[in-house]
Amino acid sequence: MSKITGKLRILITGSNSGFGQLASLSLARLGHDVIATMRDESKGDALMASAGAEGLSIETRPLDVCDRSSVEAALADADEIDVLINNAGFEVQGGLEMVDDALMQSQLDTNVVGPLRTIRAVMPAWRKRGSGVIVNVGSAVGIVASPYGGAYSASKFALEGMSEALYMEAAPDGIRVHIIEPGRFSATNFGDNIIRPENWVGSQLEQRQIAFREALSNLDGSAPPDPQDVADAIVKAATDASTPLRTLVGNDALFLAQLRRASDTYEAFEKAIRERLNWYN
Repeated sequence: MSKITGKLRILITGSNSGFGQLASLSLARLGHDVIATMRDESKGDALMASAGAEGLSIETRPLDVCDRSSVEAALADADEIDVLINNAGFEVQGGLEMVDDALMQSQLDTNVVGPLRTIRAVMPAWRKRGSGVIVNVGSAVGIVASPYGGAYSASKFALEGMSEALYMEAAPDGIRVHIIEPGRFSATNFGDNIIRPENWVGSQLEQRQIAFREALSNLDGSAPPDPQDVADAIVKAATDASTPLRTLVGNDALFLAQLRRASDTYEAFEKAIRERLNWYN
């Protein structure tokens, strides 16, 4: 199968900023009809200003992935939508023992159950129709867990498993499934969505995390790449049927995945990472 050349109707969650906003604009520039969704439509003003200036076909809809009725309302016309891009999410950052039940449940509800809700909303119509594309925005930490980010990694590991299972379940009905796995990237608004436990600031684990973050610059020796690279990967998955299930984006993501596959044991991988980062705290 080759690149899709016709106009597609594409719905993207979490489109008010970051990867979602960039992908919305990129897809619209290719001539596709984009439905950019977000919990609060008023936060889409910057996106719509850009779309208006360029004459792009983008509409906004309210969609809260944690609210089943909101999801069902936003995707009531599933039979008219060709592509679903699950991009909405946030990160819980902190030592795993500090993450209480409510915070962990919120992390999983948004990053795991949220995509499940949108997938459930489109699948019956798409199976009947015999076509559709689902693109889930995961993370390299869904392949290799990040210390002091265990809750977020858990959510992305779960999304990996869901995507892999759905890939096989949906294929007989002509539905494609892809997952994008970014590494670290230069500034987006995603950092505004990081939530930390109340007792995190000033803790010993926070100090260790700061040292770990500083050490990450030793991973591939390069500055974080442009977020547009992730948007481009999303666009390719949405429009090109030759795209594989998984797409790693960023030198650090590629390095971590390759090193993990090459390591016979997790202990060997950990040792290699600590040596590479010069991080022994």
